[in-house]
Order: sequence, then C-alpha cells, then structure tokens
Amino acid sequence: MRLRLLFVSAAVPLMLWAALPLASQGASPDSRLDDLQRKIQTTQGKIGKRKGTERVLTTEIGGYSAKIGRLQGKIGGLQRRQSFVESDLQDKRSELERLQDDLRSERRRLVRLRARLNVARTALSARLVELYRADKPDLVTVIMSSKGFADLLERGEFMERVSEQDRRVVKIVRDAKVDAIATERRLRALERRQRRVTAIVVAHRNEIAGVKQELIDTRVGLDGTRSDKTRALSTVRGSRRVLEREVRMLQARQASIQATLQQAQGALPAGPIKRGSGTMIWPVTGTLTSPYCERRSWESCHPGIDIAAPEGTPIRAAAAGKVALLQSVGQSGGYGNYTCIQHAGALSSCYAHQSRLATSAGANVSQGQIIGYVGNTGFSFGAHLHFEVRVNGAVTNPMAYL
Repeated sequence: MRLRLLFVSAAVPLMLWAALPLASQGASPDSRLDDLQRKIQTTQGKIGKRKGTERVLTTEIGGYSAKIGRLQGKIGGLQRRQSFVESDLQDKRSELERLQDDLRSERRRLVRLRARLNVARTALSARLVELYRADKPDLVTVIMSSKGFADLLERGEFMERVSEQDRRVVKIVRDAKVDAIATERRLRALERRQRRVTAIVVAHRNEIAGVKQELIDTRVGLDGTRSDKTRALSTVRGSRRVLEREVRMLQARQASIQATLQQAQGALPAGPIKRGSGTMIWPVTGTLTSPYCERRSWESCHPGIDIAAPEGTPIRAAAAGKVALLQSVGQSGGYGNYTCIQHAGALSSCYAHQSRLATSAGANVSQGQIIGYVGNTGFSFGAHLHFEVRVNGAVTNPMAYL
C-alpha cells in the first residue's frame, strides 16, 4: 500500500510536468530552463539520497545474510542436539519399560516368597509345638524298646527322617527369609532406578521442547527481519526509479526548450559522428535517458533506448541499408514520424518521434546519412530519439550494436 501511494505521489508531479508548457506560456524560455534545471538538481539530490539508503539497506541485508548463515549453523547444531536427545530419550524409555517389567516380576516373586515364607513359618511353628508337647525319645529308650535289630534299624531310620524333615523345614524358612530380604532390596533399587530414569525422560522431553521452540523463534525472527529490510529496499528502489524517470522527462522537456531556442537562432548542426565498440554508429549525440527494456507503468519492457537531444537535431542512419518503412504520425500509432532501415541479413534499425522525415521509402542510405530530425511527435514527453534495433522484426538491445 505504501509503495502504491509512493508511485501515485510521484506520478502527480509527472503529470504536472507534462502540462508545463500550457501552464507556463507566460514565462520566458530562459526562466523556464532555469526552473527546470532547479527541479532536475532537486530531483537528482533525492535520487542520491535514495541510492544512499539503498546502499545502507543492501549492507544491512548482507549483514543479516551473514547472521543468517551463522544462525543456520546454530540451527544445525540444535537439530543435531535434538536428534541425539530424542535418540537417548528413546533408549531411556526402553530402559524404563524394562525396569517396569522387572519391577512387576520382582513384586510377583516377592508375593510368592512371602506366601511361601508364611507357609514354612506356619509348618515350623506347628512342628515346634508338636516337639514341645511330645517328649523327644533319647537313644537309650529307642534301643531298649526295640524288639530286635531290624526293629532298631527301622526306628533309627525313622528318627533320622524326622530330624532331616525338621532340618529341611528350618532351611526353607531361613532361605525364604533371606530370599525375601534380597528381593525387597532389589525391588527398592529398581524403584530408585525407575525414578531416576523417569526424571531423565522428563528432562529430555523438556529439553527437546525448548530446542524446538528456539528453532521456531530463530527462524521467525530472521525471516521477519530479512523480509522487512527487503521490502524497505524494494520501496526505496521503486521511489528512486520514479524519480529517475521524472528527471529524464524533465531533461527531455529541457531539451525541447533548448531546441526551440536554437531553432530561433538557426538550423542545428549534425555534430560529429559518435562511435562505440559495435558496428553501428550512434544516430544522434545526446543523453541516454532510458535504457533498453525499462519497465514503465504502461509497458513492462520499453522496446528500445531513448536519447535526449534538442528538437531539430539531425538523425543519422546507424548503418547502411534500405528504407523499409516510413510512417507519419497518424500511421505509426504512438511512434510519431517513424523510419525503419533494413540492413544486411535480418538486422534493421528504427527511429521514432521525429519532427520531420528526411528520406523516402525504398531509398538506399549510407551509414551516417541524415534520415530525419529529432522531435516530440507521437506518444512522447519531450524532444528525444527513440532508437530500436530489430532482428527478424523482434526488438533486441541496441547497446549490443552501438
């Protein structure tokens, strides 16, 4: 929304400048030139400030990119820590499940041992009561009451079995008690281990939650900061481009006024031929006010370059060829007086917004020959030459040929 308002606020001055000749008919050309020069200088100052802001924002974005790189490394470390903790947590959960199984098994075993100990104690108590109530026969009584050697052996064996049974009962009670005490000790140790492992599981779960939250906060903060700076940079660049277009229009208006003054003094000279690194010469010597494929509000790609020059400045053929197209203002649909020259092969060059034409359709022209004069006809905001280079009829960047 702010960017849209910025473009609207910038478009209003452009419309005002477009109406400048009507609004300032009473002013002298010199005063209008001075006023335009002041406007150009003011606007160029604004452009300089925008460029400074762009450099600052670009530097800040670069700093944030470096910070993002460092934080991405931190995120990688946090993710590795998270994976390690989750793996350890899974191990601890498995250990806790084994401990719980062992605890349940030990508790069942302890219940059985206690039941067995109770039975053994009951049997031992009954046996002791029985022994207490009955006189224990001594060896002499057993021998004297025996009816023979065989009977003596039987009685002795019986006494031995009774004693052995008593010893087994006592051993069962003693072993059961020892086993029960040991089981209770293991059970307490398992319960302590279970509490420790449970605490570790809870701590790991909390640590994982903290790591995940830190990752989320870090990503959200970085993305928000970078997006804000990027939007600000885009807004400043858009504002700067609007101002640059305003300067070009002001310069074109300035060139138009200068051309008017020069025409009042006499015909404009063609000037020296300007050459670059390409095979074509510059059709006019002037200021490049619009690069190739510049985006504008009414078109996504301006199909050529604009060269500001005073109205009436002679236009030279960029290369030798044959005049393939010659159109007037009413025929060209916005190009004004329009000329296209066919060169060797599929290459051609075109010249728009001329004040008047200086050649004819089908004529053969040499490189540097005057074919027309700079003007402001068609859809134009000031005196300039719109120059195109085409290959098989399709526009291409003229700078590759100049």
